[in-house]
Amino acid sequence: MIRLTHTVVVLSAAAIVSAMAGQASLAQAPANKACELVTDAELQSALGSKMTLKPGSLGTVQTCSGESPSATVSLRFLKTSTASPGNAEHAGIDAVKKMGAQVDVKTSGGIMCMTVVPPTNLAAMGFGTTCTVTSKAPTYAVIEITAKTQKDMVPMEKLRAVAEKMASRF
Repeated sequence: MIRLTHTVVVLSAAAIVSAMAGQASLAQAPANKACELVTDAELQSALGSKMTLKPGSLGTVQTCSGESPSATVSLRFLKTSTASPGNAEHAGIDAVKKMGAQVDVKTSGGIMCMTVVPPTNLAAMGFGTTCTVTSKAPTYAVIEITAKTQKDMVPMEKLRAVAEKMASRF
């Protein structure tokens, strides 16, 4: 099942990963950097429960993901050929809003965070909180947590604290 926040990632400001995937090219790295961005304790602090993450990739984007009964976590690490996603981020946010989602975006100190609450008819797609480290462009790190219910959403402030720590690790 494709979750709404995955659509948002493709189309929105936090979509630096997917909106530029065609231009992405990772430096050759011996390990999956995405899995090194967050510690188990940091993730547990944000989620309120333990989660085991597994490395992977989406094309040239390094990923690390896991799922619990209440949420899905996705970490992404990539280097793009350009430092700015251009108008794609604004178009993406507008598209998600046109779907009826409530979107809140806050940018500060080189970290952009976003929450997406889907309309009632799309609630099964999940309730997302995403933070993207943008201060090291054209290299980006993203943490996305998609909760199955709105009450299980991770607050933007909690995820931002994790993203601040991620920024120091690459």
